[in-house]
Amino acid sequence: MLDAVFWTTAGAVLFLLVLSGFFSGSETALTAASRGKLRSNADKGDKGAERAFRITEDRERLIGSVLLGNNLVNILATALTTAMFTRALGESGVAVATAIMTILILIFAEVLPKTYAITNPERAAGFASLPISVVVTVFAPVVSAVRILVRGVLRIFGVQTDPDNNILAVREEITGALQMGQAEGVVEKEDRDRILGALDLADRTVEEIMLHRTEIEMIDAALPVAEILKLCLDSNHTRLPLFRDERENIVGVLHAKDLLRAMHKMLADGRIEPHEMAEFDILTVAMTPYFVPETTTLDDQMRQFLARHTHFALVVDEYGTLQGLITLEDILEEIVGEITDEFDTDGENDLQADDMGRYIIDGAMTIRDLNRATDWNLPDDEANTVAGLVIHEAQMIPTVGQVFSFHGFRFEVLAKEENRLSELRITSLS
Repeated sequence: MLDAVFWTTAGAVLFLLVLSGFFSGSETALTAASRGKLRSNADKGDKGAERAFRITEDRERLIGSVLLGNNLVNILATALTTAMFTRALGESGVAVATAIMTILILIFAEVLPKTYAITNPERAAGFASLPISVVVTVFAPVVSAVRILVRGVLRIFGVQTDPDNNILAVREEITGALQMGQAEGVVEKEDRDRILGALDLADRTVEEIMLHRTEIEMIDAALPVAEILKLCLDSNHTRLPLFRDERENIVGVLHAKDLLRAMHKMLADGRIEPHEMAEFDILTVAMTPYFVPETTTLDDQMRQFLARHTHFALVVDEYGTLQGLITLEDILEEIVGEITDEFDTDGENDLQADDMGRYIIDGAMTIRDLNRATDWNLPDDEANTVAGLVIHEAQMIPTVGQVFSFHGFRFEVLAKEENRLSELRITSLS
């Protein structure tokens, strides 16, 4: 019978379906919305975005409150519809009510609002933030009780929950987004490399990128000043370590400009007397050497360089033995790529493949640099350099001509210097 009670109940069901759609859309919008975009909009004065950002800080409480509200209105709407059609059609009304509510909830309370919310997540989240914040406050006691119960049940099965662990995944999300963006052509490879390079500074140590001690250009402090001056002028570097007796004994760092200033001072009277050169102590213009542990992270080292207003440091191991040197430029190159100037050899940092897709590289090249240049994914957990990776995987010091295949690549040893693999040819097997 279609009396006033029927139409009143129908109106109540319609209102509950609207509420159900609101809860469904709000849940999708608030979980899909980027917190970064919400924070950015909030900083621009968007109050809705500010509320949405605040209530999404505790996603467990938010989802619990929204699901509680959604289930309440869905169950109530279904119960009222069943009672309405049972009163009008008898026992067959249960089947009719089930069919009608399934269609209505599926289309108008689930698919439609969620489709809109996923299409405009930040806008929908800002719109829904005020009423949802009220719902979260009202349902807080019930949700807290449910949260305790759920965690207790999960703990029985050995599942530990931490709703805040998503904070630790922000970096992985950024990395994944950049990789996907680059693969889809939205993000340039160079932009991806710069951002990822900056993110990696806290996880990498100076040991990984330092110039090895065998390659450091240094000067014997006991040499005549004229010879030291010539070595400085012949060098491509403005800062050179000074050693005494043995290369491990670094007594200072000579800056070419400081030496030239001293020479210019001697020229005050128009000439430099021989005795002035003989009596000149090179250490009077040398800077005190700055030593850093090889385990220092690149992020910390960059901060230290900036704080000390210097960008040159000598790297030592736990026993104080010289291992290499690092500069601020080395760290910046991990972000922006290779930095060259007029003194760098043309093409010394180029990596070119031949017609067969094979690369010939120096064994001292870092795996990270090779991966960045070629978009490969060679692992760098066990070794920093390509030669180190080959030795680690081969479990031996290879000889010239030996060929190895691992991680989907073919490695051929082309040249050796004592036990160091100086030249390798690498081919991707894919």
